Amino acid sequence: MRVMIQMRPEPDMVAAVIDPNVTMTAHDVAGGLRGVEIDPTFVPVAAPRPMPVRAGGDPLSMEQSFTFSRAPEHASVLVRGEIHDYDPASRLSMLALSHPEIVGVSADPVISTTPTCGGDKPVGNWREIEQFFAELGADGLDGTGVALAIVDTGINAQHVNNESGRTITIDAARSWNPPGVVGQPGKFPVDHGSMCAFDAMIAAPKATFLDLPVLQSSHEGATVMDGLLSDAVAGFAHLWGLLETMPQDKRALVVSNSWGSFSPQWDFPPGHPGNYSDNPAHPFNLMVTALESAGADVLFAAGNCGRDCPDGRCQFTDRPIGGANSHPRALSIGGVDTRGDRVGYSSQGPGRLSRSKPDVCSYTHFDGSHAFGADEPDTGTSAACPVAAGVVAAIRSQWPAAKLPPHALRTLLQRTADDRGAAGFDFDYGFGIVNVPVIMDALRRRKKNGFR
Repeated sequence: MRVMIQMRPEPDMVAAVIDPNVTMTAHDVAGGLRGVEIDPTFVPVAAPRPMPVRAGGDPLSMEQSFTFSRAPEHASVLVRGEIHDYDPASRLSMLALSHPEIVGVSADPVISTTPTCGGDKPVGNWREIEQFFAELGADGLDGTGVALAIVDTGINAQHVNNESGRTITIDAARSWNPPGVVGQPGKFPVDHGSMCAFDAMIAAPKATFLDLPVLQSSHEGATVMDGLLSDAVAGFAHLWGLLETMPQDKRALVVSNSWGSFSPQWDFPPGHPGNYSDNPAHPFNLMVTALESAGADVLFAAGNCGRDCPDGRCQFTDRPIGGANSHPRALSIGGVDTRGDRVGYSSQGPGRLSRSKPDVCSYTHFDGSHAFGADEPDTGTSAACPVAAGVVAAIRSQWPAAKLPPHALRTLLQRTADDRGAAGFDFDYGFGIVNVPVIMDALRRRKKNGFR
């Protein structure tokens, strides 16, 4: 079983992991752990410690204010590896007894992109969606000055430019590759990540894109560790470091994630301390909390396990929106076509970390990037998520996190959504479809009332 091992070594060791000028290996941190094959290619990651603002607050509750400390005396360090025992529970008990510096062993499930099942033709095209969002551009909200991270398979900038008639801006210096991934930002093969970048540009053509090809990760050999959640943990740690370098009054980072875990096979069962799907204390779920607390807007696709047309990989028997895709501090995005009808594969709630998922729906299944062929739509909640991320990035071009904190922006999108299905929130549409004209009305009122 693949796992992330959370350790709390001596503070000087943690300080070395944090220091960007020091190169640390998994062996430096973990040494030899009997019964565990440590992945030597994974660079140790410093995991911040959540610290509730309110005295006596529950450190595992996400429904409160947090600060996060990466000071050496507080932070822990993550490495990854694989337990080969037929009885992982016994091995975990042995590790805990023989290595008191180990403070947690968590599931490291395989993560995958979320394309749709079925072969329906496109409904509408991206130019129609551009018109739905026209008021953003009319008010100068186009993503200028906003970092928009596409955490996916990598972006092919030339393809995006050719299909959109625009020029995508890739910030190579602030992009990030997982260990073992060879390729330059903006120059990856045309695939899922190119579709996501194209779709985010519909509303935010002037955003600065960060390319994080987490789903390109693969390691040849007897131990296959490809597209693992640990790579996303490291990528989010990189983004958190970038966010902390931005001026406090101008922080604007939007993170689009069109992927998720389809199967409980690679996870510990709910209730186990290492579980991912239902566990707010899992290292990646905590990293999402840390990033949002620092001022980032984090969006996840709700997934394609809807009852009408589930993706063939869906193996959760109920509540398929789990893990970070159901995080209360992230926007979980469902899918509708350009007519406003929910697409049959869009996952329904309730979510696992937060019941009220998805949050809102955005547009998908339209003629767009042609990343998968000239006749193939941009599809799945994979397309809906970056379309919504583009709207958020457009808003951020004039409303940084200091003016409109991430929680307030989520509330804005929920309260202004075009309500569909049952009145109010429902598990099919969430609060409804992202509604730019009503969002703009609300922002104009906010500005008029002095919230600048």
